[in-house]
Amino acid sequence: MPEERSLEGKTLLLVDGSSYLYRAYHAMPDLRGPEGGPTGALYGMINMLRRMRKEVTAEYSACVFDAKGKTFRDDWYPEYKANRPSMPEDLARQIEPIHVAVRALGWPLLMIDRVEADDVIGTLCTEAEKLGMNVVVSTGDKDLAQLVSNRVTLVNTMTNETLDRDGVVAKFGVPPERIIDYLSLIGDTVDNVPGVEKCGPKTAVKWLTQYESLDGIVEHASEIKGAVGDNLRRALDFLPMARKLVTVERHCDLTGHIVSIEESLPSLPESREELRDLFTRHGFKTWLREVEIADAVEGPETDVPPALSVDHERHYETVQTWEQLDAWLDKINAAEMTSFDSETTSLDPMIARIVGLSLSVEAGRAAYVPLAHRGPDAPVQLPLDEVLAKLKPWLESADHKKVGQHLKYDEQVLANYGIEMRGVEHDTLLESYVLESHRTHDMDSLALRHLGVKTIKYEDVAGKGAQQIGFDEVALDKAAEYAAEDADITLRLHQALYPQIAAEKSLDHVYREIEVPTSRVLRKMERTGVLIDAEKLRQQSSEIATRLIELEGKAYELAGGEFNLGSPKQIGQIFFEKLELPVIKKTPSGAPSTDEEVLQKLAEDYPLPKILLEHRGLSKLKSTYTDKLPRMVNPQTGRVHTNYAQAVAVTGRLASNDPNLQNIPVRTGEGRRIREAFIAPPGHKLVSADYSQIELRIMAHISGDESLMRAFSQGEDIHRATASEIFNVTPLEVSSDQRRVAKVINFGLIYGMSAFGLASNLGITRDAAKMYIDRYFARYPGVARYMDETRLSAKAKGYVETVFGRRLWLPEINGGNGPRRQAAERAAINAPMQGTAADLIKMSMIAVQNWIEDSKIGTRMIMQVHDELILEVPDAELSDVRKRLPELMCGVAALKVPLVAEVGAGLNWEEAH
Repeated sequence: MPEERSLEGKTLLLVDGSSYLYRAYHAMPDLRGPEGGPTGALYGMINMLRRMRKEVTAEYSACVFDAKGKTFRDDWYPEYKANRPSMPEDLARQIEPIHVAVRALGWPLLMIDRVEADDVIGTLCTEAEKLGMNVVVSTGDKDLAQLVSNRVTLVNTMTNETLDRDGVVAKFGVPPERIIDYLSLIGDTVDNVPGVEKCGPKTAVKWLTQYESLDGIVEHASEIKGAVGDNLRRALDFLPMARKLVTVERHCDLTGHIVSIEESLPSLPESREELRDLFTRHGFKTWLREVEIADAVEGPETDVPPALSVDHERHYETVQTWEQLDAWLDKINAAEMTSFDSETTSLDPMIARIVGLSLSVEAGRAAYVPLAHRGPDAPVQLPLDEVLAKLKPWLESADHKKVGQHLKYDEQVLANYGIEMRGVEHDTLLESYVLESHRTHDMDSLALRHLGVKTIKYEDVAGKGAQQIGFDEVALDKAAEYAAEDADITLRLHQALYPQIAAEKSLDHVYREIEVPTSRVLRKMERTGVLIDAEKLRQQSSEIATRLIELEGKAYELAGGEFNLGSPKQIGQIFFEKLELPVIKKTPSGAPSTDEEVLQKLAEDYPLPKILLEHRGLSKLKSTYTDKLPRMVNPQTGRVHTNYAQAVAVTGRLASNDPNLQNIPVRTGEGRRIREAFIAPPGHKLVSADYSQIELRIMAHISGDESLMRAFSQGEDIHRATASEIFNVTPLEVSSDQRRVAKVINFGLIYGMSAFGLASNLGITRDAAKMYIDRYFARYPGVARYMDETRLSAKAKGYVETVFGRRLWLPEINGGNGPRRQAAERAAINAPMQGTAADLIKMSMIAVQNWIEDSKIGTRMIMQVHDELILEVPDAELSDVRKRLPELMCGVAALKVPLVAEVGAGLNWEEAH
């Protein structure tokens, strides 16, 4: 390349396109475009390239890909990359649109025959350094660490890792100039370059530290002892070739591809016209909207500088006077919608205190009202109580619409001050969840994904780890920008997300009629909490501790000595070396596994695994519940207050945490005793209402199978009815064993159980299991048809739906490896049933809560666990509640088969269930 001038201090940004291509493909879900083609890798690459442009200011840039076919290294070593599998078909189909996207985003694209991307990057780094330029290389390839210098830095956008010289030493244990020697020793399995057998990173670093270089190691090879020394000596003849193969070429001939860095690699603006076509063709609606906004604001194809997104100019105000507050009160009272957020002292809403509030009524404009910042530099602030009193009419007004990110938390915090927030119209957390249940829903991720904006993170203003300070100690200028941005970004996210929901009737129904009202009910349940008998739990904890000591003694006796019951390594040695138990399966590293499944299998024939299983179960009960629950009683309320996470499970089911009340085991006596400690206050009973066989009923509804629907409609025992069909006997002739088999089949098949799984579960041969399954489908052809059609539909659309229109995304249904794809196919069968069951229980919660409020009774809903609702009911209302609960739960939807809810009551949860 000809000599270039005036580039001193300029930056060249190089992206290793081939490295990110595969990483984007494997990291992203199996997204599909409007025509059903794969788009996940394309989406990931666009995201990564836009993010790099936002984070690295560079006057020059290039995205470099490997060309098809062999390279000069294949001439040196024919086995080079011989074990690398061919590119997955779904990825190969995205290569061309990725190249189109790279150019449309303003990146020069380089792909040179017989030269690998690494070597092109190495050559450009060398040229740029000569010209006094700084180089940033974006890659996930460890081989390129050899290029790092005072002017060359590596960044990995997938892991947020940056490697300068010190970073290379910290990560690999050797400086950049020794990376080639390091790689020569350990080899490269991806490229099929053998190193020294059994020489891992630690050994390589040890040798290089001792002998300084590969040449020094070779010179002293005779001195190195042990098997690894023998391996080194056997590898001596190949090491020069290994070094040659792993060395990045820095002087490739790029003639015909690059005139000069200055002329050929300037960073260019995005082409909105090309991006509009690309986003339309591949269904990237949010990005398409950004382009349309830019066109509306600036006119088509103006000279817009490269950027991650169409961002708004920001005008953030810190409210420290009554005049400012009054002006914002006028704004929010007049606004059609206000974005609201609170900054607090704790993530636990029951104890959190307000530090400040933020508001936004217009994209790009927001305010932060500091109320409780403290410390030696505490700023001028309005009095918290007086501000809340002034805001209370607006906060409690149902006519003033609010939007927020996870507003259930803010509602709980305001309740600590006697404020019941009303007018909650939208929640961006729930909008994201309804649109993309399989994705992350935190505001930072949403902003990057949907707005292309990298937000200020909490750690950026408050610090990390042990050095982190409370938000009330953050300097006001930083706190105000962070908090105001939260309100601003939330409003903009709503403007980006909700139109996508509103455009589809079924999604709008799930969002408005199920998720938003459910959030209100959950807030009330969390606030109420549940009463527990702490003394009973402490007594149980003491009894479990005694039992654990007994079990340890028995385990030592059976093992022939003491050992750590929590150590997989020691258990493995005792099982497979000392006692010579059969190896059921192995870990990824090749060691015999001692996981739960293995213990369950071995416990059928051997006493020690059975004792270890019981010990594990009791230890978990003790640490998770009997020890922990009494410590979690809120001193203000005397109750335990769980948090119900609404946007976690892909199926729509709720998750309970801090504490988790949904995983208390019920199949053991000890687990059931824990539920005895969940008690009703004096003059009350706990009432439990549980849907009966809900997923099987949903299967009958969505499959339309006549035999299944008839059995449920006639109130038959479904497992006895299934046994009658499979074994060709009358229902009266069905034995208990036959009914057990039918029950396993009924529940197993709705979870996609195979003949192998059924055989393992029932302890029968695979042929016998297959015969049962074949008979089942012969008797229930509607179920077989549903499963076949659902698999095909899921593959075509990438998702399945509940009866009520909730979308359940299956990212692996058309991608990933075999086991993951098969798991996705099984999930496709079950997800509509689990999801519909989740919808039904949420609809029930809404109906029950509405009835409680309309009736103005003292009954309170206190827990939701799977398909069960638990209420705290005054004795005087018990009869009415027992009558109305099943009516409400069974009346929320009309399926093709009747819904059944069973109700029980008692002084504690176990007694009520």
